Amino acid sequence: MGLFAFIKEAGEKLFGTGTASAATPATDPAAANAKAAEAIHNYILALKLAPADLGVSFDATQSLVTITGTAPDQATREKIMLAAGNVAGVAEVENRMSVARPEPEAQFHTVVRGDTLSAIAKKFYGNANQYMVIFEANKPMLSHPDKIYPGQVLRIPPQA
Repeated sequence: MGLFAFIKEAGEKLFGTGTASAATPATDPAAANAKAAEAIHNYILALKLAPADLGVSFDATQSLVTITGTAPDQATREKIMLAAGNVAGVAEVENRMSVARPEPEAQFHTVVRGDTLSAIAKKFYGNANQYMVIFEANKPMLSHPDKIYPGQVLRIPPQA
């Protein structure tokens, strides 16, 4: 899967408060990067997606997150990548994760103003009623089908 681009200004606000700050240059860039990586790692843990060997690093100069480890399946690998990338201050994710049980890769869609899951389902599946497939594929990052935002990247699984 390699390198994947995100919209740096969109996403979960994990940086800039408390100990994690990727948006503001620090006097100790290595410590700031480590704290930002820890914040992303903890966010992935909170979503209950992280495999035991998950590794997360952050480079503020490039707004780049690198993730490593072994995901149990392709869907979890993609969700971890999206969780790391849909964080404000992250522009790219380098996905170096391997998969224990390979499956076909999903497509991805960056939400634009006016998008709904129904409209996205119509675009990719030809049927607006398939929006729940997209919603389920993006849990736990999505808590409700109506709560998507411009700049967010969503997983669009292969049509069954």
